[in-house]
Amino acid sequence: MTRDSELTSLIRTIPDFPKPGVMFRDITTLLKNAEGFRAVIERLAAAQAGRAIDKVVGIESRGFIVGAALACRLGLGFVPIRKKGKLPAENFGEDYALEYGRDRLEMHRDAIERDERVLLVDDLIATGGTAEAAARLIRTAGGSLVGCAFVIDLPDLGGRRRLEALGIPVQVLCQFSGH
Repeated sequence: MTRDSELTSLIRTIPDFPKPGVMFRDITTLLKNAEGFRAVIERLAAAQAGRAIDKVVGIESRGFIVGAALACRLGLGFVPIRKKGKLPAENFGEDYALEYGRDRLEMHRDAIERDERVLLVDDLIATGGTAEAAARLIRTAGGSLVGCAFVIDLPDLGGRRRLEALGIPVQVLCQFSGH
C-alpha cells in the first residue's frame, strides 16, 4: 500500500464534526488497518532517510500515535506536546489562536536539549496555527526544527503554505480538498 489513493480510502470523513460545515478527517480507520498504518510509518520514515534528526515531537493527540510509532521506527526518542495543564513536570507553553478562541500548548522544560534536531509530527495540517505554536515551543526550548510531517493536508486552509513561508520543510502523505 503505497499510493495516496489507497491511504485516503482508509480515512473516514465525518460531516459536521465538531461543528456544522466541518468535514472531519478521522484517521482511526487508517490506524486500525495494520497494512495502512505500517505504510504511513514506512513512508514517513523513508522521507527522513539521510536527514539528521535527534528527536520526534508529536502534537496531542493523534500526533502522539503517529509520532511515537515513527520515532520507534527511526530509533529516536519521542517528545509529547500537550494541551494546557496535562504535563506533570516543569513545563512552558505557547498560546495560539483558533477559529473560535485561543488555546495553549505545553512541553516539558527538559524535553529538548539545545541544538537538538527535531521533526514535528501530527496527523493533519489545516490552518497551521497549532503546528506553528509547536514550532515556537521547539525553538524556545533551543531545538532546531528540521521539518514537519503530516499524514493529511487540507490545502484549502493554507497551513502547509504558512509553515513553508516560515522556512519549515513540510511533508504530507495525502490531501483532501475543503475543510
